[in-house]
Amino acid sequence: MQQYKVEITKEALQDMEDIYDYIAVELLAPENAMGQYNRIADEILSLDSFPQRYRIMDSEPEKRMELRRMLVDNYSVFYTIRGDKVIVTDILYTASDIEARLRGV
Repeated sequence: MQQYKVEITKEALQDMEDIYDYIAVELLAPENAMGQYNRIADEILSLDSFPQRYRIMDSEPEKRMELRRMLVDNYSVFYTIRGDKVIVTDILYTASDIEARLRGV
């Protein structure tokens, strides 16, 4: 089975830090924040094997970019596959306006 190298962009790392900070500081739940952070990180790392298990998004321009979406609890992890690399681009709260946030609106 092919192994992929998982890369996380600076933007996606910032998303993870923002999620942690929101839960730890705003919701006053640092243990929950660490648990959520670890669950997201573990699922991202699992993309090293068979990242194609999540389908390409149907909306444009995400479809053209071959952007895939993986759900982890209430969060969506977005990534592309380029050769032997999985590149995680964004991690967003699923209940937000995902398409607008992906496009920077």
